[in-house]
Amino acid sequence: MSLYLVEHFYSIQGEGRYVGSPSLFFRFGGCNMKCAGFACSEIASDGTSVIGCDTVYAVNKKHFSHNWANVESAATLISIFESYDLPSRKVDVVFTGGEPLLYIESSVLIEFMEYLVHNGHRITFETNGSINIDFEKYSIYKNAVFALSVKLSNSEEPYTKRIQPSVINNIAVNAKDAFFKFSIDEQSINIGLDEEIEEIISYSSTTEVFCMPLGGSKEDVEKNALPLIEYCKSNGFNYSDRLHIRIWDQNKGV
Repeated sequence: MSLYLVEHFYSIQGEGRYVGSPSLFFRFGGCNMKCAGFACSEIASDGTSVIGCDTVYAVNKKHFSHNWANVESAATLISIFESYDLPSRKVDVVFTGGEPLLYIESSVLIEFMEYLVHNGHRITFETNGSINIDFEKYSIYKNAVFALSVKLSNSEEPYTKRIQPSVINNIAVNAKDAFFKFSIDEQSINIGLDEEIEEIISYSSTTEVFCMPLGGSKEDVEKNALPLIEYCKSNGFNYSDRLHIRIWDQNKGV
């Protein structure tokens, strides 16, 4: 199975439970969703405006294939990791995308995870929570943390595609740790958001909830932040800013 790497960079975690933590990101290409409702746009090299999430360049291979590198061995990923001048303290390693769990059966990814776990690094998967994992067959995943960014109706993905109760519960029960992370805009707060989120978190009722403002630019994040903070205060959820966008706006790989 081919594993496509779109980019890698050393920065800080910008959202969720570990916001601010020094993290080495590996962004893999491909996703089982398009999330056109997020309405973020990216201009491809041929001038086409591609609509989707804020990392549509890691979703749409057709228009951004020049950024997708086919990785055929774990040694390549290990070499990339070791090329960074990292501090002596163990930094976090974040697998993101796209949807990194498209590669759950990849021997390349599994071997790389084994290397990271052996060397004491925390691994976090940023996933949409729709792809199941056989934790008994692939036990290395029990050592990972999962940020369950389950998509809401504002993604415009079909309900039956984005909501997988058994998958959510399986990951939350078997992973080293897990937390929910929802992308929310001001408009969604006023159209039944409570019912959507309550249903999703009922599939793992003890899992912590983080809500972050939807947006691929600093302007969008700031527009949605204050209404979302009030929403979190009313519902007892954790507010998560999108620190990387606040600082670097739409710049990538920082």
